[in-house]
Amino acid sequence: MTVRPAVAADADAVAAIWYAGWQDGHLGHVPEELVAIRTKESFWTRAGERIADTTVAVVGAEVAGFVMVVGDEVEQVYVASGHRGSGIAGTLLAEAERLVKAGGHQEAWLAVATGNARARRFYERNGWTDGGPFDYPASVGTGSIPVPCHRYVKPV
Repeated sequence: MTVRPAVAADADAVAAIWYAGWQDGHLGHVPEELVAIRTKESFWTRAGERIADTTVAVVGAEVAGFVMVVGDEVEQVYVASGHRGSGIAGTLLAEAERLVKAGGHQEAWLAVATGNARARRFYERNGWTDGGPFDYPASVGTGSIPVPCHRYVKPV
């Protein structure tokens, strides 16, 4: 496995992983208003716009997962379904923590949809602490939709 900054050619693979993973972790746990806006096409648009924030894990010639970091926030961590359980998510999370620290921050944070128990267990196993519930403002166009989440934190 190689971990590297994403390039424009990775956008399709990132979008496909993001779309499938978002469906797995969010359907039934986020407002229907957000589900209606998070169309398949929206993930391809957003992935292309977010390449500069994205780090990918590559196995062979295949993008197997990615993480997005902005400032002290770990915004997205997703692994392709065929690579789950292989350690890629932990490697990407460690890279995200390194990037947050390299950016001059002492603590990283991320939001997890309250009902996404699998993700919450993963972060807790990796040393993150549940800082409690809050409404995450999911960006939609020029506005946002509040999503019930838990804020996880970790010193870096």
